Amino acid sequence: MIQEIAIKNFAIIDDLRIRFDKGLTILSGETGAGKSIIINAVNLLLGSRASATLIRTGEKSAEVEAVFLVGQNTQPASRLKHHGYEPDEQIVVKRIISSTNHNRIYINGSLATMQVLADITGNLASISGQHAHQQLLNEDIHLLLLDAFAGLSGLREKVASSFNKLLPMLHQRRQLLELQADHARRRELLEFQRDEIEKARVAEGEDEKLERERKRLKNARELYALVYESVETLYDANGSIIEQFAAIRGNLEKALNIDDTLGKQLNTISEMEAGAADLAGELRGFLSGLELDETSLEQVEERLDTLTRLKKKYGSTLADVISRLEKIKQELAGLENLSEQIDDLEKKISKKRDELSRVAVELSGKRQKAGVSFARSMEKELSELKMEGTKFDVVFSHTPAGENTNPYLVADGKVITESGIDKISFHMTPNVGEEPKPLASIASGGELSRVVLAIKALLAGKESVETLIFDEVDAGIGGETAEVVGRKLAALSRFHQTICITHLPQIAKFDHHYRIEKHVESGRTTTKITRLDEENRVLEIARMTGGKKITEKTLAHAREMLENVKPLKDKQPVRRKT
Repeated sequence: MIQEIAIKNFAIIDDLRIRFDKGLTILSGETGAGKSIIINAVNLLLGSRASATLIRTGEKSAEVEAVFLVGQNTQPASRLKHHGYEPDEQIVVKRIISSTNHNRIYINGSLATMQVLADITGNLASISGQHAHQQLLNEDIHLLLLDAFAGLSGLREKVASSFNKLLPMLHQRRQLLELQADHARRRELLEFQRDEIEKARVAEGEDEKLERERKRLKNARELYALVYESVETLYDANGSIIEQFAAIRGNLEKALNIDDTLGKQLNTISEMEAGAADLAGELRGFLSGLELDETSLEQVEERLDTLTRLKKKYGSTLADVISRLEKIKQELAGLENLSEQIDDLEKKISKKRDELSRVAVELSGKRQKAGVSFARSMEKELSELKMEGTKFDVVFSHTPAGENTNPYLVADGKVITESGIDKISFHMTPNVGEEPKPLASIASGGELSRVVLAIKALLAGKESVETLIFDEVDAGIGGETAEVVGRKLAALSRFHQTICITHLPQIAKFDHHYRIEKHVESGRTTTKITRLDEENRVLEIARMTGGKKITEKTLAHAREMLENVKPLKDKQPVRRKT
């Protein structure tokens, strides 16, 4: 349940805090006072999209925060744990809307995404307003409502699970069949690619070595001349480095006879002389191995062309080419046992299809029985809501299997979807003697609001939603009907925390009551909310009954309305198990 909501700089709300109780809470006030703004704030906490236009004029950001109380074994607590939050009896949700669109979401003090917010808060509250009335006209929602009424959600989830496991298997089968149909051409291509790579005898890093070799061969003559001249300078020419080192060594040998401290220097020049001789020998060896044949260059360039072509076809590096060869070999091996793969897969598909078909048919049978019970229960609820004589039907239909239907997704000649084999539509007529028609064809705004309320009453205690919020539940009704709607809301609040925005005193007289009003302060319009004590409730009920002019007669009538509802209020609420 919602324990507390805090709203700051949101639309015309400056700073507002509301603390809610169990049972039924009424929000009343003049049109435009800010009641629906509070509903919009709750919608944000449940995951709706934010806009900078919601920020109060002149402010940089708006904040909406709420404290939800949850049981340990409830779905919200489970989703909280699933997303890595510490389990707690409270879920604190905060949204900050920025004028720069840098919006933030916090759950129990930690940043969260929109997807996580919607998942965790999805079962915390449900808002029934104009959108919910219009949503009821969408027949896709009717099946969900029937399943919830009949307690078939678990079986429906089994159907969805089997269906979603079967789909990827069918996709894999289709791919294998297409591959099989193209088997010969595919084999021919793979064998050509395998032979092409294997014939080239590719070695990883070979291209880099060949690039160095090509560079050397292209510049062989210049390279020969440079190295040859170096050998001449070192060893062969008159006055070569070797001769100069020998002369220096001779001088140091003579000097050593005079000063024996020059032994180290003599060793150094001897090593340099030997090193120069070794270097000359190595360079001569290099010259003897240097190829000046242009045929060698052509062979290297031809090999590089082959490797470049392979890299263009099979990968950016020779390692990629080698890896591609292994994959080609694996695919060729797979083609060898393709028929066997298809046979094995079809056995698995048949088993999964039988399972799906069985649960889908079972679900359909239970829905058929539940449809009759749901229709009669709706007629009873609508009769209590002053729609006596209303005829309500749950009309079943199916999508017949056609020529192009996948045979694995058919049960009893009907197409299986994620929700089973059924389609349903709620039909109704509020006029005796008329045939029931789809809701979209006949229901007025006032009638739709009562249909929504009747459904909520039927699902009381069965829905996992903790808090029900009604906006515009009083649309198109008044008088005795409003009294009945109020009593129905009060009864509903025995199972769910219920919050209702209303303009009707017949509804507002039940349980906790807040008055919302706007006023101008320092040249700015702001919204204020006040929890009404017994005396102020009388005044508010009188205002809702008679308008601005409150007389002793309207006050007496307001007191009488509140006195008549006290016995119902004094009953201990029966809370649903969580």
